[in-house]
Amino acid sequence: MLNESKKFLLDLLFPKICISCQKEGTYLCSDCFGILEVSSLHTPYKTKYLDDLYFPLPYQNPILKKLIQNFKYPPFIKELSQPLSSLIIAHLQLIEKPPEFFQDFSILPIPQSKKRLKWRGFNQAEELAKELASFFKIGILNNVIEKIKETESQVNLTEKERKENLKGAFSLRKPELIKHKRIILVDDVYTTGATMEEVAKILKENGAKEVIGIVIARANPGEDKI
Repeated sequence: MLNESKKFLLDLLFPKICISCQKEGTYLCSDCFGILEVSSLHTPYKTKYLDDLYFPLPYQNPILKKLIQNFKYPPFIKELSQPLSSLIIAHLQLIEKPPEFFQDFSILPIPQSKKRLKWRGFNQAEELAKELASFFKIGILNNVIEKIKETESQVNLTEKERKENLKGAFSLRKPELIKHKRIILVDDVYTTGATMEEVAKILKENGAKEVIGIVIARANPGEDKI
């Protein structure tokens, strides 16, 4: 009851407005959701450590870009995790990947450094992971991997610099929880893949059976700059 009252007051003082068309009531109205061209195709994607990658839209889409930027950067709209995860779910439904397909997986959000977490107030990958875990009805692997090194923001770096930037940035805390597991790595945007590949490398080298990635969007190098 207390949470409902708090939510009512927040909605009253700070009404939700569609990021795209400014219509009140939601951060992404049904009309704007409908004009987003969620992909109905999936091209298998494999790297040295990542077994596949799923994403609903390219980062070039102006509506999607605005949603992601309002999620990751000021004003840090945490509730955008709901419409953004809905885009991922719509994509998986269009390519005929039902929730049952992921029943043997566990979800692991890409971790953030303590400094970044304090700045934003939440880990955007974890918020997306919560929504997807609820939809798939599978567990989240929290605090299994931590980011132990403060790194420069990836958006301003070249592909080579991104890889160097992330060396030694992550540490596996609970290897027993990932051995022989099939794992979904969740992040917001996949650009060069340096972050996801670094985490997937740690997982595979410590016994993970399969690692796939799920993100909101895929970007070309340079496109993820704000």
